[in-house]
Amino acid sequence: MNELSLRVNGEKRRVAVDPRTTLLDLLREQLGLTGTKKGCDQGQCGACTVLVDGRRVTSCLTLALQQEGREVVTVEGLADGDALHPVQQAFVDARAFQCGYCTPGMIVAATALLKETPNPSDAQIRAGMNRNLCRCCSYSSILRAVRRAAAQEVK
Repeated sequence: MNELSLRVNGEKRRVAVDPRTTLLDLLREQLGLTGTKKGCDQGQCGACTVLVDGRRVTSCLTLALQQEGREVVTVEGLADGDALHPVQQAFVDARAFQCGYCTPGMIVAATALLKETPNPSDAQIRAGMNRNLCRCCSYSSILRAVRRAAAQEVK
């Protein structure tokens, strides 16, 4: 076991991890942050998307020990208390989910996209979200939600 220090959703955490532990498993199994989903476990579906130092990361392919000293934000860390993050609220308002399994990864990816490209075109949204798959095919609602969040000038 190795000691790891990092910030998760604004809180400094010190944990012991096996060198083979992924960031996804650390978040879900050791820290109890189950909003981040384990989908394919191969980095292809995007359900496990989190932010590391502000950049989106596929947490199922990222070793936890590589995150020493970094800032990790999960879908749980986007809200401000009971107030949803504007991207979360836009997803609710646009009904941009069906089963909801992909939604946390979609919301985190959309948050990163809007930081990178504050006023994206539909083509930029599609390209920016192409690493996240929705099995229910709610893509038109997801596009609408990201457009709605962009119109609110998400920071």
